[in-house]
Amino acid sequence: MMKAFIKNKYGGPEVLRLEEVEKPAVKKDHILVKVYANSANPVDWHILRGKPFFARFTFGLLKPKDKILGADFAGIIVEVGKDVKLFKAGDRVFGETLKGGAFAEYVSVPETECAKMPLGSNFAEMASVPTAGLTAFQALITHGKLIKGESVLINGASGGVGHFAVQIAKAYGATVTGVSSSRNVDFVKSLGADKVIAYDKENIHQHNEKYDLVIDANGNLFHDDYKRMAKRGATIGFTTMIHMITLLLQKAISKLPLVQFTAEANTKDLNTLATLIEEGKIKPQIERSYSYKQIPQAISYIEAMRTRGKVVMIWSHKKS
Repeated sequence: MMKAFIKNKYGGPEVLRLEEVEKPAVKKDHILVKVYANSANPVDWHILRGKPFFARFTFGLLKPKDKILGADFAGIIVEVGKDVKLFKAGDRVFGETLKGGAFAEYVSVPETECAKMPLGSNFAEMASVPTAGLTAFQALITHGKLIKGESVLINGASGGVGHFAVQIAKAYGATVTGVSSSRNVDFVKSLGADKVIAYDKENIHQHNEKYDLVIDANGNLFHDDYKRMAKRGATIGFTTMIHMITLLLQKAISKLPLVQFTAEANTKDLNTLATLIEEGKIKPQIERSYSYKQIPQAISYIEAMRTRGKVVMIWSHKKS
């Protein structure tokens, strides 16, 4: 048996219950990880609330199909399936599972959704990497096709995805302009941004500078903003359903290269992020750390959309 946060219905963090459940079985291509830390992401509260509604066709129409919430984790492998080739028991790993199950003492995941933790790293910082780090990396490199010397605008530069995007873009040789609130300008500059626009002092929807690539990690840019500022763009999220539908319809009839995507967990990209961390080129910034018993409070905090860096939840107080 193990402890896990269970959701039997859709709703806010208050519907989560810490219960004793069966430890997951290990499939032939899976690894069983003892979880030492998690991080919270917007996807967690979207899944928890069943919003937007069409997502329920994947996660369960009337009630959640998968009872245990959580995507990001870091921990130690305690068992491997018979077909697993990349890992062995005792390996320290980090990864994500968008099928849920990570907010628990143990999680069973395909080996292709994990990577080994870099030397010198700890569980808390590596649990903060998977969803946000992969989203930032794939927005910039996989879909954004960023090359050295290009200029990048990162909207939402102080948040979970944005703070990784600033560092990754700099690591790949870009000139980076970040967009954040005034209170986060110094934070974004400390990440390596060459310039920071405070959206509460300058209206980003009227900003006229041109960039090779525009990344929207905040989810509030319109198609006209991309046309005005970007040679190409990548959008990660949306503020409203109307905004999403409008942008996707305009994207369909536009010649502007604009990608909307959901990050894919894979060992190759996780290994790249691990290398960048080991080399000191990116560093996860943790704003708040909670006990695993406070996972509902952590989700409430990130739902307010004012996070600077990442929020993590710790399952063990042992040295990592």
